[in-house]
Amino acid sequence: MDWADEGIVLSARKHGESAAIVTLLTRAHGRHLGLVHGGAGRRGRGVYQPGNRVAARWRARLSEHLGTYVCELERSVAAAFLDDPARLAGLSAACAVAEATLPERESHPAVFEAMLALLEAFETPGWDQAYVRWELGLLQELGFGLDLSKCAATGVKDALVYVSPRTGRALSLSAGGRWRDRLLPLPGFLIGQPGAGTVADGLALTGYFLERHVLSPGQRSLPAARTRLAERFAPR
Repeated sequence: MDWADEGIVLSARKHGESAAIVTLLTRAHGRHLGLVHGGAGRRGRGVYQPGNRVAARWRARLSEHLGTYVCELERSVAAAFLDDPARLAGLSAACAVAEATLPERESHPAVFEAMLALLEAFETPGWDQAYVRWELGLLQELGFGLDLSKCAATGVKDALVYVSPRTGRALSLSAGGRWRDRLLPLPGFLIGQPGAGTVADGLALTGYFLERHVLSPGQRSLPAARTRLAERFAPR
């Protein structure tokens, strides 16, 4: 068993004296684990930071084995945000969410491409809204996409301000007003209204459906890194 692929580091956990078990999001092989000899050592720590892009080679005697990685750093993403706690929190959250939600060894090239785009977006002023859109796309890729195109009750496409927590469909101001306390706010920036709505509302929306549909069936919750990101944007 031997393959080479592009990868984004999602996590690295120390194993033994100096080895590390590294989780990569790869273009063709999905979320995939492997053992890296020396991965927790002085030289390896700089390579296996969440968000870094690597050229990876994986080898194992049998396909079901953990196998070993040999990786070459292509781009150090995490180092660029060491002096920017908010962006670093976003990067950590994205890697943690991808690791928690994607099935192991199942190819999701669309998620890989979206993650590459998100890494680029972290360098722009609108990175926070891009992050919410990335989680929305992740839900779509996993089969739990939200229908935000029109009001579920009336069919209108204007004044969409709520999302039903039961169906994941949008509701207009007039249709959802009676039940607004039970509905989730729909930030306008998710439906083509730049700057409308808050990132906090967006994170609450995608976080709710990630927990309900993807994580809760396995009795899991949102990763701590994702919770910390939401806390950064919570109203003061």
